[in-house]
Amino acid sequence: MTKQQGRGRGTGSQRPRAGGQRPRGATPASARPPGGQPLPGSQGLYTPGASATRQAVERSSARPLMFLAQLPWWLPLLAVLALMIAGVAVRGWIGALALVLVAAFLAWLAFMSWPRLNNRGRLLRIAAVACMLGLAVVQAKR
Repeated sequence: MTKQQGRGRGTGSQRPRAGGQRPRGATPASARPPGGQPLPGSQGLYTPGASATRQAVERSSARPLMFLAQLPWWLPLLAVLALMIAGVAVRGWIGALALVLVAAFLAWLAFMSWPRLNNRGRLLRIAAVACMLGLAVVQAKR
């Protein structure tokens, strides 16, 4: 087969997909911002009926969330893990500061996902932030 017969990434015509499916990664033009980059979860960008404070936080968090969405999945995980290890390994205020940074990141993510969570998910996120802050207090006293 040649590239024009549908194998490879040539510029030739491609076979139609069954059921009108789009190729993987294709996004309809209506879901793309002016820059051409598709928005993750673009069907609902902001929480409908949210308070003015929540709308302001969502607007200011849009760029950092887009940046995080474009990173490899393991990079934010590795950064949080490194801060947690540093927070536990380093005594005093420096270790406490690393743990507070992890708690702030977790609290921000919890706030952003709060409207879509059930009670169990909310409780788990509150517990995670509380544990990080508790560890930070313990580390600050060491």
